[in-house]
Amino acid sequence: MGTDLHELLRSLRVWDPEVTSLPPFDPAAAPAEPLPLFSAWLAEAVAAGQREPHTMSLATSDADGNPDVRIVMLHGADEEGWSFATHATSRKGTHLAARPYAALAFYWPALGRQVRLRGPVTTAPSTDSRSDLHARSTGALAAALTGRQSQVLGSLEELAEESQAAWDRARREPDAPVPTWTLYRLRPDEVEFFQGDERRRHVRLKYGRVDGGWARELLWP
Repeated sequence: MGTDLHELLRSLRVWDPEVTSLPPFDPAAAPAEPLPLFSAWLAEAVAAGQREPHTMSLATSDADGNPDVRIVMLHGADEEGWSFATHATSRKGTHLAARPYAALAFYWPALGRQVRLRGPVTTAPSTDSRSDLHARSTGALAAALTGRQSQVLGSLEELAEESQAAWDRARREPDAPVPTWTLYRLRPDEVEFFQGDERRRHVRLKYGRVDGGWARELLWP
């Protein structure tokens, strides 16, 4: 089994030119702040056909410092930070309550690009959390109403029953409250933009927050 896995991994190609474009990136032309560049790169990922470009890895740690990571959806990005949402009672919610600091990573293989962020995380006002939830789909509301995220599940039948009840309520009450649903905002101290290069001369530009703005520096690949 180990040999088969090793052979499979060795057979995989990185940034296959048939499906990947590695555009040039001139860090000297980058804007003074990271948000405009992030917005441009996200739009270019969409234009390149990148599937689900708004998904990202979210890394947190528990009260003992043990790390965890999962894929979540970006709900917005502005001067207040990069936002995502979950139940305050979920694993990531309890992690952020104990250690309100996290890291995010976007990967857009269609362009050979990554964006990495880390910084403190705050909770948005409850009115913003409600607005965020009720602006989403019926399915998103149903999932939120199902609740109990990260708790032990007895059976798939139990999930199906609770989920159906939640879907029915979401259709009846599109403004149904979900008190534990929380919008979080990560205000980055650092943002790194990574552009892959066929000859492994990857371009890495890091923004670091300083008083009154951002400092920029290049990193070795």
